Amino acid sequence: MEQPLTKLFDQQVGNLDQAHVNLLYWSAMAEDRKMRYNITNAFDDLKYLQHTRTKQAVYAYIEALRVCCLLEIREEGNKKNLYITEYGARALETLVNQGYTLQPSHFLGG
Repeated sequence: MEQPLTKLFDQQVGNLDQAHVNLLYWSAMAEDRKMRYNITNAFDDLKYLQHTRTKQAVYAYIEALRVCCLLEIREEGNKKNLYITEYGARALETLVNQGYTLQPSHFLGG
């Protein structure tokens, strides 16, 4: 029998799209490189890839990931930096295995 939380996680991950995948990937990539990735970087990257044209839409993507405990937002100085959580890493792995592409970040240099 499938656990209720596993089913919930699968449903949450199933509702994510390419922009969410990008944000999870770029947050993980920044952490791996010991860099800070913030909301402004996310806006610039998603706008560059033509996923959105507004900062409000980017914040909505980020907030959805935060509410699902896939991404953490930390206020550091005057920036809101993004960090992937353990659940976010699992979600990213699941999404990549489902065929989502890991698109390069303009800010992080690919």
